[in-house]
Amino acid sequence: MSTLIKTSELCRSYQMGDTTVHALNKVSIQIEVGEYVAFMGPSGSGKTTLMNIIGCLDVPSSGEFWLNEQLVSEMTNDDLALVRNKEIGFVFQTFNLLPRYNALENVALPLVYAGIGEKERKERAMEALENVGLGSRYHHKPNELSGGQRQRVAIARALVNKPSIILADEPTGALDTKTSYEIMNLFDELHAKGNTIIMVTHEEDIAQYSKRIVRMRDGQVEGDELVVKEESISEEK
Repeated sequence: MSTLIKTSELCRSYQMGDTTVHALNKVSIQIEVGEYVAFMGPSGSGKTTLMNIIGCLDVPSSGEFWLNEQLVSEMTNDDLALVRNKEIGFVFQTFNLLPRYNALENVALPLVYAGIGEKERKERAMEALENVGLGSRYHHKPNELSGGQRQRVAIARALVNKPSIILADEPTGALDTKTSYEIMNLFDELHAKGNTIIMVTHEEDIAQYSKRIVRMRDGQVEGDELVVKEESISEEK
């Protein structure tokens, strides 16, 4: 496998009045192409800040961040916007769908920003909706869909640009338990197709769907472990 993400001594500090908050403190991690990683930790642990930097929504105060062999930590805002649109698909807890647009139009939005023509936009958006099992609901607006269906639309939107990474920020946070597991099974399918997935969650049972858990506390990596799936007990005595 080749390295997709590499951070070295990554720090992020914020000034809040007279207080300096160290959201990240010398975080060094590496994520390979095709991995499925969960960032876990309590509120204030730095997991969302780390995800925002990987998603090119924020920049580090110091340290290096490499994405696909590009040194992202020294890019301009315009360069970051290009990387976001090309390399990263976002899935948010609150779906972030535009209420006046139907599912197809919502999914096609990243392609509008990428300058793709209307015919190809519709074809690719339809393909993405079919990949998440919503091809028959393409003409429905968000208020005509269930929470789980809205999240599937959001996942289709994240997939439509064929990004290097899917970043999912608490993707089941607004869903009931049954729907949460359905969405996580969909992530399993996407990972099996070769997608790299990075997820932020505070729920242990959701994190267990991933293949690797990076545990964070006080802006640092506290643990980094592979997820061991329970195998059926051998019949051998």
